[in-house]
Amino acid sequence: MSGSSEILMTSPYSGLPLEETPAGLKSASELFPYQNGAYRIVNGENYTDNFGFQWNKFQKTQIDQQHDRSFQSKERFFSVTQWHKENLQGQNILEVGSGAGRFTEVVLTHTTANLYSVDYSQAVEANYRNNGPHSRLKLFQASIYELPFSPHQFDKVFCFGVLQHTPDFKKSLASLAMMVKPGGELVVDFYPIKGWYTKVHAKYFFRPFTRRLSHEQLLQWIESNVDWMMRTSSFFESAGIGKIVNRFLPICDVKHTIPSQLSKATKREWVILDTFDMFSPDFDQPQRLKIVLAWLTQLGLTEVTGRTIYYGDGNSVTFARAKK
Repeated sequence: MSGSSEILMTSPYSGLPLEETPAGLKSASELFPYQNGAYRIVNGENYTDNFGFQWNKFQKTQIDQQHDRSFQSKERFFSVTQWHKENLQGQNILEVGSGAGRFTEVVLTHTTANLYSVDYSQAVEANYRNNGPHSRLKLFQASIYELPFSPHQFDKVFCFGVLQHTPDFKKSLASLAMMVKPGGELVVDFYPIKGWYTKVHAKYFFRPFTRRLSHEQLLQWIESNVDWMMRTSSFFESAGIGKIVNRFLPICDVKHTIPSQLSKATKREWVILDTFDMFSPDFDQPQRLKIVLAWLTQLGLTEVTGRTIYYGDGNSVTFARAKK
């Protein structure tokens, strides 16, 4: 990889240094294989299997390069991070929770930074098909709690759309903060608790039932019902009651999460993806912004800030930012 110094990699299990070989990452006593574009620091199935399924099924859906008129991922990335691409030249960036690589693509296309991208699921394979091979990209399948890097090395660390789906939100923050070098920056986003009504939502009502279905069964149910649900959602929006009533429909928030510029077919696909994402996770733990900011301060980070911002077609995201 070009630019600044290489990142030192260590085994999250033994603490021994890891060397890159054609077979994989190797220590004196371990070998983490290189398979289908990614180093595998994993042991069997885990709580992110649903994400591996969805991102390999919908690997192109959210990639900006697939859409002539929508730059949703680029707008979200730079709106949240407030990073200027010219300042990232040669920097080492860690991405945790890459999915199919929508933000991987943004970093590689719009900056000259080196990117170390991690996902705990088989989504790394979709990411590689979308973005690899690339001279500034290294992919890893690893847990947020077992990252294969020596601490305090990365200029920038970001984690989007992930933390609420991990078993321990605060522990996940601590793992990310450990990766930031002195003077570096951490940016995360997450589902916010906005009030008592946050969990008065279809996904919390239906998920105990939908999680009993296989991934294939859930996807089939959504595909079979998406058209009438989209029409119903649109009707309630036009009647001026969508903000309240649509919370109880078993479909994603079409108006506020799906780019309006998409073709009809792509919009339908994106709705299916987001609805599957809504009902399939093992964990869904929204947090209060002030609590997340307090945790970052407790972790020894400085210049801690956060808020909800709007980007794209009126989409919103709640983020927190801090420096080491």
